[in-house]
Amino acid sequence: MPKITIAIDGFSSTGKSTIAKQLADWLDYIYVDTGAMYRAITLFAMRNNFISETSFNQQALIDSLDQVIISFKKNPETTISEVYLNGENVEKQIRTLEVSSFVSPVATVSEVRKKLVTQQQEMGDAKGVVMDGRDIGTVVFPNAELKIFLDASAQTRAERRYKELLGRGDKVVFEDVLKNVVDRDRIDSTRKDSPLIKAKDAIEIDNSEMNLEDQFHIILQLAKDRIAGRI
Repeated sequence: MPKITIAIDGFSSTGKSTIAKQLADWLDYIYVDTGAMYRAITLFAMRNNFISETSFNQQALIDSLDQVIISFKKNPETTISEVYLNGENVEKQIRTLEVSSFVSPVATVSEVRKKLVTQQQEMGDAKGVVMDGRDIGTVVFPNAELKIFLDASAQTRAERRYKELLGRGDKVVFEDVLKNVVDRDRIDSTRKDSPLIKAKDAIEIDNSEMNLEDQFHIILQLAKDRIAGRI
């Protein structure tokens, strides 16, 4: 059976990575979390004091990009692909609200996007890949056989993110999480380089009132139909 490329785009906290992991696991495809790649570079920028609440030294980050190596390794216990920054497992560190607050500004830097898009395209050359992010169907894989665009209300997405952070033991305030979601939407949608937009041939799914199981079966059926050439 032929393999295809599946691109899943959408706003933050719409569950893109969750559905992408499920699909990749069921189809035995490669899963690439592009959001984690941007978060890893953001963590690198924070650790090197390139970005803070009061400043962002973009040129210093650009000049240091050749020092950044991002890779994925599957955790043998969970079978989940985790992100590594220069050989260090940073899966937990990149999921904090602090990193979330800086990732959108970092993602607006053209040189950062160029570096990661090149890596992402190389990962998908052989097909059989599920990739999620903000510009997968429009920039990274404009010819992907299946494009999904996920959406949900900001309130719903903030509630999901808030529960996730609390479940990890983080001390957060819901209003801060909601503000972060709204701010990221604005930055992602208005940046000059590869703004977050729905590809013309993407299938839009609003999962505000949808559980994970229903969403998975809907998108899995779309993937099966596309692989079989039925749609």
